[in-house]
Amino acid sequence: MFAKVCGLKTEEQIDKAIEYGYDAIGIVTYIKSKRYCPPEMAIQLAEYARGRILSFVVGLNYSDVEEAAPAFDYTQIYEKRQIANLVLASKEKPPSDLEYEYFVYDASIGSGVFQDFPEWIKNETKKLLVAGGLNKDNVCDVIRNIKPFGVDVSSGVEKDGVKDLAMMKEFIDTVRNCS
Repeated sequence: MFAKVCGLKTEEQIDKAIEYGYDAIGIVTYIKSKRYCPPEMAIQLAEYARGRILSFVVGLNYSDVEEAAPAFDYTQIYEKRQIANLVLASKEKPPSDLEYEYFVYDASIGSGVFQDFPEWIKNETKKLLVAGGLNKDNVCDVIRNIKPFGVDVSSGVEKDGVKDLAMMKEFIDTVRNCS
């Protein structure tokens, strides 16, 4: 099971994501996010992670990530726009004419609120990552019911809005033990 931890802001968090066995990290460059990382720092973090773990730059629109995108392996946006290494995030079924590397189903649009999944999601054949309010208590049910390619966690491994390293470890251990 592919596992991504999103909203990282420090080299220590990246080191722990690697140590714990995550497959990918996400760095948010959407300025209104509480997980916002300025583009210049995001680029430094992407360079730090390069070759050690897959990196995703995350924003709502391409304009949010454009400056930092070349430093990352993937560009995750909630905008239907054809770009290289696109990771499309949406709560709607992806359009058939758009090429993307992964599809992140996130009904919460980054808010971290867990919601039920639509029936069509089980038929999504591209590399599906599920996100939105996942935590160690609900991730196994999601994996068993949806059978995604992977999971994407952010707020579910935070305490008071900050990544909690023990929670990051608990989440990935739960994912590995239930899949």
